[in-house]
Amino acid sequence: MKYTSNILDKIERIAEEAGYVIRYERGNFQSGYCILQAKKVIVLNKFFQTEGRINTLVDLMPQLEINFDALTHESQKMYEEVMAAEASK
Repeated sequence: MKYTSNILDKIERIAEEAGYVIRYERGNFQSGYCILQAKKVIVLNKFFQTEGRINTLVDLMPQLEINFDALTHESQKMYEEVMAAEASK
């Protein structure tokens, strides 16, 4: 997977289509993110570069409640790529 802002946008879109709000904030995050389950908010470390943001979101995807059928076709393809990449680790 390439580490471009276009890929980052596609991965962010998956979370947004699943009802999550992504915020970039500063903070003392051990692993770069914080999930507020009750509000479906994902808080990522704003100091991460594009590669770090992509890696963090890819690591986070399996933990999110995502309805695959509710995603657009483009997001479904990207979600499958992300999950395949995560499974191959």
